[in-house]
Amino acid sequence: MKRRILPFVLGGCAAAALPGCGSGLQETAGPNVIYLFPDQMRNHAMAFWGEEGFRDRVDFRPDPVHTPILDSFARQALVLTSAQSNCPLSSPHRGMLLTGMYPHESGIPLNCNSSRPISSLKEDAVTVSDVFSGAGYDCAYIGKLHADFPRPNDPQRPGHYVEDRIPAWDAYTPAERRHGFNYWYSYGTFDVHKRPHYWDTEGRRHEIREWSPRHEADRAIAYLRNEHGERSGDKPFFLMIGMNPPHSPYRSLDDCMEQDFDLYRDIPLDSLLIRPNADPRMEKAESARYYFSSVTGVDREFGRILATLHELGLDDNTIVVFTSDHGETMCSQGTDDPKNSPYAESMNVPFLVRWPGRIAPRVDDLLLSSPDIMPTLLGLSGLGDRIPAAVQGRDFSSLFLADTTRGPVRPDAALYIKNIDGKTDSAGLVRDYLPVARGLKTESHTLALYLDPETLQLDHALLFDDRKDPYQLRNIPLSEDPALTERLLARLAAELETVGDPWYRDRILSDLLPYR
Repeated sequence: MKRRILPFVLGGCAAAALPGCGSGLQETAGPNVIYLFPDQMRNHAMAFWGEEGFRDRVDFRPDPVHTPILDSFARQALVLTSAQSNCPLSSPHRGMLLTGMYPHESGIPLNCNSSRPISSLKEDAVTVSDVFSGAGYDCAYIGKLHADFPRPNDPQRPGHYVEDRIPAWDAYTPAERRHGFNYWYSYGTFDVHKRPHYWDTEGRRHEIREWSPRHEADRAIAYLRNEHGERSGDKPFFLMIGMNPPHSPYRSLDDCMEQDFDLYRDIPLDSLLIRPNADPRMEKAESARYYFSSVTGVDREFGRILATLHELGLDDNTIVVFTSDHGETMCSQGTDDPKNSPYAESMNVPFLVRWPGRIAPRVDDLLLSSPDIMPTLLGLSGLGDRIPAAVQGRDFSSLFLADTTRGPVRPDAALYIKNIDGKTDSAGLVRDYLPVARGLKTESHTLALYLDPETLQLDHALLFDDRKDPYQLRNIPLSEDPALTERLLARLAAELETVGDPWYRDRILSDLLPYR
């Protein structure tokens, strides 16, 4: 049973542990935690999946990428084959990651921009960083956040958005909305990889002329070394690093490092896009070289952070997680949309966790969902009794630690969620959202149901046998195997009920889904 023992709400000093805010809570001597999640990184884009000990655990061929650091790290880590981004889109995933709640509860059902005031992290949400901060951790956030509704709150231009285009996507996060992060070097979202910008803890803007993952790694290294008093040296730390690459754009050397591009420059596209569901004739295909270059560059910067941990003697007492917010279809399934779909390339994300001496290196097929990450991180850190009652995800820390005697039941399914803009007001602002698709990923199948936006009746369905058809090449008609369809629909209805999804609340497709 999850217990709410944090006696605070967000929004002010009581939760944020910002300068001048005395929580009075006893500090913990728990492990350090580093959570690094580059944006839009496919689980398939790691070379170790083709190596002995890994290739027999998956049904796909890995991309032909150079990831030497991740390849080595994987042999020291728990590696999940089936971690899922339930709503594979940047902002909704980040809401789930931070709060342990599904998008309809986190406050972030859609990607955040200034035309969508309904999509922003809830004011009263208790996030993973709030809990760590309340337990005495030094908390730092570096890089892309993309979980806030942009407001005209530019510190350098009061009353203006931080960018001039409308709708604005980028955002400044003021101190009162940083949810326990006392060290801040972040931005909302900005996709110019070699000209990033950041706002620091004091709200000063920094214009950088350097590839963003390299700069962010430099900042993370400075934080770890505490070069300028970035952290309290007598506290454990919780460090989140949200790198933007390999997120689009991926079209030129303005988007990646040339030294990485050189590894792919002369390789034919049909030798890069090697999966049978990928089409190297698509216009997007050329981007594969730049995408893989960014993956290799992120790998190198991750290695620099790991080397610093080792240099400082922090390896043994630091939990390190490498993951992503969603995948990238990269010319598969005939779609240009890189994400927001139930395809494996979109939903399946990397998830590697290293904690020497505590988490045994191995491969596991746990169907981890995005809301499970927050409670699992807290459980691993000895803070399981501080998991807020509102959290919908499950704490799988005991499974990570291989304690099967007291762990939760392993999940047999993960939800797929897709929302789109709903009605707009006279000012063009989105005032609600349409839950246009829901689905289910099980150990053997993927099911997705799509609504007609006008009638809210079934428009079409996707059903794949992921064991027999791992590249999801054949969409099985629902009528072909009635018994299978019935089982999956019943399981989907039960999962929607469990999380209180809008489809269950409004009895959407009740002629198909056997809601109770």
